[in-house]
Amino acid sequence: MKTWVLLLLVAAAASAKRFSRCELARTLKAAGMSGFSGVSLANWVCLVNAESSYNTQTINKNPDGSRDYGIFQINNRWWCSNGQFPSHNICRISCSQLLTDDISADIRCAKTIVRQQGISAWVGWRKRCKNQDVRSFIAGCGV
Repeated sequence: MKTWVLLLLVAAAASAKRFSRCELARTLKAAGMSGFSGVSLANWVCLVNAESSYNTQTINKNPDGSRDYGIFQINNRWWCSNGQFPSHNICRISCSQLLTDDISADIRCAKTIVRQQGISAWVGWRKRCKNQDVRSFIAGCGV
């Protein structure tokens, strides 16, 4: 039994992707995030750094019992469904889709969120990026 648990933990760790700052900047730019809804690419990269430290498999539990999923820390009360917590599921996706190395679903949902609520919807952005010089988040990335 201990061997199976260890194998599952190793498999989960092996499938987690932690983007580098520049790799994320290039990926977001290619997906049309630079300037999307007036949000600079540097602000998007700062937001992801603040929310998940660039890790696609980040899950955080909130005081209200909801959870935030993936690289953008998208909440299951409003934006995705985990099948257990009551959700509006505005992005019409399973929260598990936000935990893969392919962040295209995360990007689509982040675009929905920023269109509806602006970048201030993210606490991490408000606390660590708002009114800051965020240019360093894309410096040297060639984007």
